[in-house]
Amino acid sequence: MNASAASGLRRRFWRSLAWAAAALALAAVFVAYRNPHLVFDLANRLWACF
Repeated sequence: MNASAASGLRRRFWRSLAWAAAALALAAVFVAYRNPHLVFDLANRLWACF
């Protein structure tokens, strides 16, 4: 395996890892918003700013 092939595999690995981390973060936000108490609390905090 030459250096450019190893670099390409490394880049592909990190890009895939970044996409997986982003998908996990989005899934966590989706699950958090399914809790009605959290949504109500966030709405009250936002409303308290005005």
